[in-house]
Amino acid sequence: MTTTPPRLDPRVIALAHYASRALLERVLARHGATFQQSVTLRVAAVADGPVGRDELAGQVTGSLKCTPEEARSVVEELVGAGLLAPEGPSAVRITDAGRDLFTTTSAETAPLSARVYAGLPEEDLAVAGRVLTLITERANRELAALTRGTAPR
Repeated sequence: MTTTPPRLDPRVIALAHYASRALLERVLARHGATFQQSVTLRVAAVADGPVGRDELAGQVTGSLKCTPEEARSVVEELVGAGLLAPEGPSAVRITDAGRDLFTTTSAETAPLSARVYAGLPEEDLAVAGRVLTLITERANRELAALTRGTAPR
């Protein structure tokens, strides 16, 4: 019996997201870190220097669709754990321990991701990337409209 692959829809996207996220969360759990902390730490790790707390919380809010308060709480968790350190009155920087955690978890997830994506044709990945980027942009626009209480045009 041959089954037809499903059309891309919210369920297919969600299943792919949660399956991939579960892989990452297993790695993070071994290091005592959460998904939210990982997303936040990544922003600091790829920055060219210190990051303003508000900027960091804003990027995390945009990525995770959480409240600014939740994002700021994660920043404070990372400061408390010594993975981020205050830099001046309103910024943070990644610490050596934070960089080590980011590097270690990235290295541990890389082979998992490589196996997940292995053998997928480059043109399929390019099409999927374009489609998912467009879906993200549209969903973000809808979310912003819902937040404002208006319908998008």
